[in-house]
Amino acid sequence: MPAATPPPSATEEITLGVADGIATLTLRRPAKRNAVTYEMWLAIAGHCRALATDPSVRVLLVRGQGAHFCAGADIAGLADADQAQYQLANAAADEALSSFPKPSIAVITGACVGGGTELAVACDLRLADTTARFGITPARLGLVYPAPAVARVVRLIGPSAAKHLLYSAELIDADRALRVGLADELHPPGQLGDRVAELAGLLARRRSLLTQMASKEMVDAAAEHGSIPADMAARWAAAAAASGDPAEGIASFLQRRDPSFAWAPRAD
Repeated sequence: MPAATPPPSATEEITLGVADGIATLTLRRPAKRNAVTYEMWLAIAGHCRALATDPSVRVLLVRGQGAHFCAGADIAGLADADQAQYQLANAAADEALSSFPKPSIAVITGACVGGGTELAVACDLRLADTTARFGITPARLGLVYPAPAVARVVRLIGPSAAKHLLYSAELIDADRALRVGLADELHPPGQLGDRVAELAGLLARRRSLLTQMASKEMVDAAAEHGSIPADMAARWAAAAAASGDPAEGIASFLQRRDPSFAWAPRAD
């Protein structure tokens, strides 16, 4: 049973902007450390699905407004929610973000806890500053973390580190998150924004979308199943052969100029 379409009010707590090929999805409940409500889970799913097929979007950034990324699910609202519908909404957001076919980056400051960690791990990359604190906290409430999110955390940081976070519900600092692989880069607070803009601009404007989408699908397959299906590899090899990206990449390298890659996914 699919989750329902988010009501209009959900957009008040999530904003979406697209500029120069970079989409930015921002959680906007700073007074609640951007804790996610049922309606926000639905809105995240809807936005990610729409952005996935938007030809103007090359990269997705996910961030929180203010000092925090996301403190997790809104517990007050969780207590009053229909649990089956809530789980569907959460699963829809997790699936839409994790299956987003283009590069995605979580921009993490302050609290990244519970459902916030779920969102961050569903992204391809996690760039954080030194204020970040990470945790997976369902053990505080007697809840079971969503199975797809558990599997993703295990693939990212390994069984032992995942068990520590899940068993203890302790928060870890940004340095430890970097060591275990929960964060990919760590920067001083005043430098994170510049680095995010630099990396997102590089991915959106100076790198091949064909390479990125092929790599994402194949890396995810290898991480989940231990190998890349032959038909998947053949499909991407054929796409590369039929595109002009390899010729443009080689020519731009030899001519010492930025490439102008033209490949785009089919509308269907």
